[in-house]
Amino acid sequence: MSGVRSRLIMGRVLVPGQASGAILVSNEPLSFWGGYDYRTGVIIDARHELAGQSAAGRVLALPFARGSSTTTAVMLEAIRAGTGPSAVLTTGADHFLALASIVAAEMYGRAFPVITLAAEDFCALATGQWAEVREDGGVLISSDEQKDEEEGLVGKASA
Repeated sequence: MSGVRSRLIMGRVLVPGQASGAILVSNEPLSFWGGYDYRTGVIIDARHELAGQSAAGRVLALPFARGSSTTTAVMLEAIRAGTGPSAVLTTGADHFLALASIVAAEMYGRAFPVITLAAEDFCALATGQWAEVREDGGVLISSDEQKDEEEGLVGKASA
């Protein structure tokens, strides 16, 4: 009999916080300037593998953000509009995403956790899994084994 399986992975905290949501995984970095619609939370870069998908309220997993301080500006607007991700998981210390969260906390009283994962943990993530992000950098990943067997895990991360 299949059921829900869970596992805890530990990451490095860049910005602490608690959040939960369905995971949206990309193996490609994302340029938020011109690639993320802060009004809707939809990824609008037509060349990106997540084009057309919404990251609003989800745990966004991407290796890093492409670009510069514009990432911070776009994410700030998304947080203000309520269309930002609930948390961000990366493979490296992304200072622009961290800055967006820190400034959003200061300006709007709303921040999102930013956690850096080891490459092997990032590779185990898949779109559609459920994540609960903890203050200490722990990320509890849950997935339904039966659903995984029937549908397969879509958007599995890779190294």
